[in-house]
Amino acid sequence: MKIKSSSELVENALKEVKTITPNEAYKLSNNGKCNLIDIREKGELDKTGRVEGSNHIPRGMLEFWLDPESPYFKSGKLDMNKELVLFCAGGLRSALAAKSLKEMGFEKVSHIDGGFAAISQSNFKII
Repeated sequence: MKIKSSSELVENALKEVKTITPNEAYKLSNNGKCNLIDIREKGELDKTGRVEGSNHIPRGMLEFWLDPESPYFKSGKLDMNKELVLFCAGGLRSALAAKSLKEMGFEKVSHIDGGFAAISQSNFKII
């Protein structure tokens, strides 16, 4: 049995999802045009801080929190008319997560190239 490697999955996801720069995400966020979603684990946020104005949805719960049919659905947490802009630590998990949301039917989804590492070097405020 041949399984796909994680790098193959990420490579395929990157072909299907919209990738934006931290500066593009900053403009969208400042103009109120997106939901900035940090999918890192809580321990990562505790260790490195979080992006001001971002929503934290751990990667393991993302699909469940955004599915209205799920008992874990977080009603009213996000503005579903705005783009969902995902980021993780380096941009790999967020690519996979963005692909998963697209497969669920979300159309306005993107992820930030370079993740939190790149964001922390941009105009975003880390708190």
